[in-house]
Amino acid sequence: MSDSGIIQIPSEHPVDDVVEKLKALLHAKAVTLFAVIDHSGEAAKAGMTMPNTKLLIFGNPKAGTPVMLAAPSIAIDLPLKILVAEDGAGHTSISYNSVPFLAERHGVSPDVLQSLSVVEALAEAAAK
Repeated sequence: MSDSGIIQIPSEHPVDDVVEKLKALLHAKAVTLFAVIDHSGEAAKAGMTMPNTKLLIFGNPKAGTPVMLAAPSIAIDLPLKILVAEDGAGHTSISYNSVPFLAERHGVSPDVLQSLSVVEALAEAAAK
């Protein structure tokens, strides 16, 4: 983890394959996928190029609402997000906010955020 609280793990798979795997994992766990932001696609529409970069925004109100009730400021970091991006060399990485970092950032016990730890399992599964 970097000082920014962002966990980054490598994947041997292309960005679009990782995104599809994440979509399937979210669906299987009955987690709502609110949006997929195609940063590179939007850049192309603006006449610019960037490596393939997509942000998935997802969550489960049954898990997130109690967290927001305990620490209202965490609403700025919810729903959860996973960034799937290709670097200039063509390598794919999967990034997300660390739960301990979120706990520290919002001044709550990591136990309060236990339900958010699903992000780690999802990222690890999608990387394989």
